[in-house]
Amino acid sequence: MSSFTYIICPFFSAVLCQVIKFTIESVRKNKFDWGRLFNGNGGMPSTHTTFVTSLTSLIGFLLGFDSPIFAIAIVLSVVVSYDSIGVRMESGKQAVVINDIAEGFFHGEAKKSYKELKEQLGHKPMEVLVGIILGIIMGYLFAFYY
Repeated sequence: MSSFTYIICPFFSAVLCQVIKFTIESVRKNKFDWGRLFNGNGGMPSTHTTFVTSLTSLIGFLLGFDSPIFAIAIVLSVVVSYDSIGVRMESGKQAVVINDIAEGFFHGEAKKSYKELKEQLGHKPMEVLVGIILGIIMGYLFAFYY
């Protein structure tokens, strides 16, 4: 096993997650959305959750689920997952409302200075759950087959 496994696993997991997200959305929209490969905000599955969960599960499999470092990692994973569903989802809802209000205020030349806010920021619980499952699978694969 490489000494960089704890870095390689989460980054590889995030890339795989983005490819899965790109594929799902390309099939859904019937066209390639190349920007989606680099934008991890929102969508199925949650890249942020996959990223942190793969590291957490790797730590658990290699160092033990009773190790102090696993405890730290699981707390980090819970915070990231909660943030993906809660805070970031609410921020996305607020962005929709702000964009609607701004659309009503800005007309013509004034609108050119206004940049729309990103509306797809958070995740639905199912997107986070699938991210957790993918992260655990990737952590397992890296722990026992890398």
